Amino acid sequence: MKIGSHIIGGDHPVFIIAELSANHNGSLDIAIETIKAAKRAGADCIKLQTYTADTMTIDSKKDDFRLKQGTIWDDKYFHELYLEAYTPWEWHKQLFEAAAAEGLVCFSSPFDLSSVDLLEELNTPAYKIASFEITDIPLIEYVASKGKPIIISTGIAEIADIELALIACKKMGNDNIALLKCTSSYPAPIEEANLVMIKDLAERFGTISGLSDHTMGSTAPIVATVMGAKIIEKHFILDRSIGGPDASFSMNEQEFSEMVKSVREAEKAVGGVNYALTEKQKSGREFCRSLYVVNDIKAGEEITKENIRSIRPGYGMHPKHYKDVLGKKASKDLEKGDRLSDESISC
Repeated sequence: MKIGSHIIGGDHPVFIIAELSANHNGSLDIAIETIKAAKRAGADCIKLQTYTADTMTIDSKKDDFRLKQGTIWDDKYFHELYLEAYTPWEWHKQLFEAAAAEGLVCFSSPFDLSSVDLLEELNTPAYKIASFEITDIPLIEYVASKGKPIIISTGIAEIADIELALIACKKMGNDNIALLKCTSSYPAPIEEANLVMIKDLAERFGTISGLSDHTMGSTAPIVATVMGAKIIEKHFILDRSIGGPDASFSMNEQEFSEMVKSVREAEKAVGGVNYALTEKQKSGREFCRSLYVVNDIKAGEEITKENIRSIRPGYGMHPKHYKDVLGKKASKDLEKGDRLSDESISC
């Protein structure tokens, strides 16, 4: 998968997304400063959410429209929450331009067909399907029809939901898909992260896989990297004191920077399967044991347990020959501290 100048998957670096979401608290200036901070923090991408309260839901005070799922937003109404959290559509062009100026990829999660049309006008390089939209097959088909990479979060999805979403993409001739493990709790308990699923998503569905993370801290992104994640997404905020619906589970610049550093170190630590030794490892073999003379031996004298031993350093004969040389004769005078070698032993 290629998004902007970034190749995602294989041995390429983890693609790190800073999720802006509602973390501008209604200020375009804060949104632009957040993009600049995301660049400083080491993000590869800034991601937006494209909706309005009216494209997301209706303004109703019926009980069905009151949040009561045990979230940090409980007792608000859907329309009220989205009116507070949305990113004004008239900002999008400036935000895309600000990201480009910083060298960041910018794309968004659309939540209806009209938001896809807006993002197409801005030449978005990719799309993200949010966790709760994985069942919106008409939306997924419309997004897939644009022929661009699609990243799909699986937070509330059963296997059948994932399969239907993939079928929808492929029906439109688009199999340029990544699946993200996601726990749709805000914040998400670390014990519900189930990061082993990152490997399973890749193997079961034949896609790139990664993590959309709502846990606190960097542990989950680091473990996800070790588990093979090729994409990491994390909510990002200039300062939690800004407030807003997502502030409590978003990382600030310092925290995000530390996460990026840890993810990059984890990538290096994972490495690859390779039994060849580096030059440093080869020099380390000097600390191995080998066979040395520990008491002087005259030419023709028998080699015994008393005059040779397996000791450090590793310049002498391999210890695997220890039993074979016992009882043989020295071919020449040998001093304490001499390496035992084939030339030291009479045939």
